[in-house]
Amino acid sequence: MVRVYKPGKVAIVLQGRQAGKKVVVIKQLDEGTKERPYPHAIVAGVERYPRKVTRRMGQKKVARRSKVKPFVKVVNYSHLFPTRYALELEGLKGVVSSETFKEPTQREEAKKTVKKLLEDRYVSGKNKWFFQPLRF
Repeated sequence: MVRVYKPGKVAIVLQGRQAGKKVVVIKQLDEGTKERPYPHAIVAGVERYPRKVTRRMGQKKVARRSKVKPFVKVVNYSHLFPTRYALELEGLKGVVSSETFKEPTQREEAKKTVKKLLEDRYVSGKNKWFFQPLRF
């Protein structure tokens, strides 16, 4: 079987609360685990995309509109749709792991770090396509 979901691969969530949102695979578990005996991936994605910014807006308004709301989640492979794109976020690999989901405080800390990394990526202007919602 060919490994489709490698770390850094961009995918789209098909089912659940975040359906239609773009995610980055942080860790893939092809064989599954004892708690989750199905193939799944740990992903980080954008729950609320940044809003449109124009030249006329002031710095304060631009900063407010450039906010990203992230989420971290364990998703079954059958609920993911892989894309041809990849996003290299080196900081994510150490932040989110399977132990992150054991306690809510760890999850919140992971979300804060992911938020900072994604906002830095957005403000620098890299990977603009990742920070735009899908068109339906």
